[in-house]
Amino acid sequence: MKALVYDRFGSIDALHIAEHPDPHPGPDSVVVKVVSASLNPVDYKIREGYLQGGIDTILPAVIGWDVAGVVVRAGFDTPEFQVGDEILAYARKDVVSGGTLAEFVEVPVRTATKKPAELSFEAAAALPLAGLTALQSVRRSQIAPGTTVLIHAAAGGVGSFATQLAVRAGARVIGTARPGNFDYLRSLGAEPVEYGPGLVDAVRALAPEGVDTILDFVGAEAMDTVPQLLRPGGVVTSVASPRARDEFGGNYVWVRPDPDGLAELAELAASGELHVEIAKAYDFEQYADAFAALESGHVRGKVVVNVNS
Repeated sequence: MKALVYDRFGSIDALHIAEHPDPHPGPDSVVVKVVSASLNPVDYKIREGYLQGGIDTILPAVIGWDVAGVVVRAGFDTPEFQVGDEILAYARKDVVSGGTLAEFVEVPVRTATKKPAELSFEAAAALPLAGLTALQSVRRSQIAPGTTVLIHAAAGGVGSFATQLAVRAGARVIGTARPGNFDYLRSLGAEPVEYGPGLVDAVRALAPEGVDTILDFVGAEAMDTVPQLLRPGGVVTSVASPRARDEFGGNYVWVRPDPDGLAELAELAASGELHVEIAKAYDFEQYADAFAALESGHVRGKVVVNVNS
């Protein structure tokens, strides 16, 4: 099969499409013909070697964890799925090796759920990692009706979902973004503020007593403003900095596969209750352009790659 692989750590130049052995299903996994996959910042961080010591990589590795496609083979004990089922998955395994940017991928059943017929493959592929990160961040923070939540990078892949989920939970949401994304955030139910200098004053103008919850999808500078913006007894949750947990007593979230949570997100998206923002969908051969867009840091929503469209 054709797959997007890297056999050394490095930049986009380390990636290339190559012939790769077809995957085989394990006892509790299925082989999926990939229709669409989506990209996440963690993909290029792993490719660049930043997570060595945190998760092992077996080279040459196929990149990618998000997938939507069709089951073509099933393992010995996979009653959840049959050949022909359309599924989506956050197909993270214990090591980085057989990823989703390929014609076929082995998917553990513990990472997958069936795709609703009303949901496109592109939208389904955009949901798993970002959607589950948002869902688990919102739930870990115990966001409740009537609370005020500050979401950093609210227009990004994770932030777009977190904004909508927090609004659905009954919270008032203030979201940081570039001015060009302000109208987009308003459409999701958030009050936008510009990140960078003046952020603290802008948030305090909207929430003079501070906010009840901070969801951080940026790290670094966002953590520096926590003491100035979080109310006493408030909760900060970050996917980018352990300071949220170690310094402020909050949560540091590393998203886990969760088929039930993924099914919930897929149904919300299929019914139109959860908007899936796709920045652009690229053909497989345009993978370099897709990663360049992702790594620019200015993407609204998700970058999708169509493999077998």
